[in-house]
Amino acid sequence: QLRLVESGGSVVHPGGSLTLTCEASKFTVDYYAIAWFRQAPGKEREGLSCITYKNDYTAYTDSVKGRFTISRDNAKNSVYLQMDNLRPEDTAVYYCAGIVWPGSICRLSYEYNYWGQGTQVTVSS
Repeated sequence: QLRLVESGGSVVHPGGSLTLTCEASKFTVDYYAIAWFRQAPGKEREGLSCITYKNDYTAYTDSVKGRFTISRDNAKNSVYLQMDNLRPEDTAVYYCAGIVWPGSICRLSYEYNYWGQGTQVTVSS
């Protein structure tokens, strides 16, 4: 079992930055790929970025490429999402998700089966 807890959500102005943290209950025992998703009111959940266990491969959806950066620190059992140049359309609840995946790549289309409770990000002037 993997327990995930997100933190760092806040209200920011357009153009601002925010870093989200996903802390895992256990990370170093198994091989988990971790992804960030978001869901805005009335919209479908959107996959944003994923990172492999070994921290050697990342992937991004087009809408955040160049603005968001995913990283992880397995020693701290944590994955981060650095978000820059935020836009009002980035407003959503952000979730991290995990899957046992020791592979060398990750995909947002995987069936992630461990989810956090979400953290709210609001981008507004």
